[in-house]
Amino acid sequence: MKLHINGQSVDVPDEIRTIGELLEHFELSEKMLVVEHNENILQKEDHVKAKLSEGHKIEIVHFVGGG
Repeated sequence: MKLHINGQSVDVPDEIRTIGELLEHFELSEKMLVVEHNENILQKEDHVKAKLSEGHKIEIVHFVGGG
Protein backbone atom coordinates (compact mmCIF):
# COMPACT_ATOMS: atom_id res chain seq x y z
CA MET A 1 0.00 0.00 0.00
CA LYS A 2 1.30 3.44 -0.88
CA LEU A 3 0.99 6.19 1.76
CA HIS A 4 2.25 9.77 1.84
CA ILE A 5 4.35 10.01 5.01
CA ASN A 6 5.95 13.34 5.91
CA GLY A 7 5.64 14.51 2.31
CA GLN A 8 7.13 11.40 0.71
CA SER A 9 5.46 8.52 -1.08
CA VAL A 10 6.19 5.35 0.93
CA ASP A 11 5.24 1.73 0.24
CA VAL A 12 4.22 -0.19 3.37
CA PRO A 13 3.11 -3.83 3.69
CA ASP A 14 -0.58 -4.33 2.90
CA GLU A 15 -1.18 -6.00 6.26
CA ILE A 16 -0.65 -2.67 8.03
CA ARG A 17 -4.22 -1.47 8.60
CA THR A 18 -4.02 1.18 11.36
CA ILE A 19 -1.84 4.07 12.47
CA GLY A 20 -0.83 2.01 15.51
CA GLU A 21 0.43 -0.81 13.28
CA LEU A 22 2.26 1.71 11.10
CA LEU A 23 4.04 3.16 14.14
CA GLU A 24 5.03 -0.33 15.28
CA HIS A 25 6.33 -1.11 11.77
CA PHE A 26 8.64 1.92 11.92
CA GLU A 27 9.52 1.21 15.60
CA LEU A 28 8.00 4.51 16.73
CA SER A 29 5.19 3.22 18.97
CA GLU A 30 7.13 3.88 22.20
CA LYS A 31 8.30 7.38 21.27
CA MET A 32 6.63 10.65 22.25
CA LEU A 33 5.13 11.91 19.02
CA VAL A 34 2.28 13.68 17.28
CA VAL A 35 0.49 12.03 14.36
CA GLU A 36 -1.62 13.82 11.78
CA HIS A 37 -3.80 11.55 9.64
CA ASN A 38 -5.40 13.18 6.59
CA GLU A 39 -5.04 16.62 8.22
CA ASN A 40 -6.54 15.52 11.57
CA ILE A 41 -4.31 15.38 14.64
CA LEU A 42 -4.87 12.11 16.49
CA GLN A 43 -4.89 11.48 20.21
CA LYS A 44 -2.57 8.63 21.22
CA GLU A 45 -5.51 6.38 22.14
CA ASP A 46 -6.89 6.79 18.60
CA HIS A 47 -3.78 5.34 16.91
CA VAL A 48 -5.10 1.77 17.21
CA LYS A 49 -8.50 2.73 15.73
CA ALA A 50 -7.45 5.01 12.85
CA LYS A 51 -7.76 2.94 9.65
CA LEU A 52 -5.33 3.34 6.76
CA SER A 53 -6.07 3.11 3.04
CA GLU A 54 -4.13 3.63 -0.16
CA GLY A 55 -3.05 7.27 -0.60
CA HIS A 56 -3.68 8.45 2.96
CA LYS A 57 -1.51 11.33 4.16
CA ILE A 58 0.38 10.91 7.43
CA GLU A 59 2.61 13.40 9.21
CA ILE A 60 4.66 12.10 12.13
CA VAL A 61 6.59 14.45 14.40
CA HIS A 62 8.63 13.08 17.29
CA PHE A 63 10.43 14.93 20.00
CA VAL A 64 14.17 14.75 20.55
CA GLY A 65 15.73 15.83 23.82
CA GLY A 66 19.13 17.33 24.12
CA GLY A 67 21.15 19.95 25.78
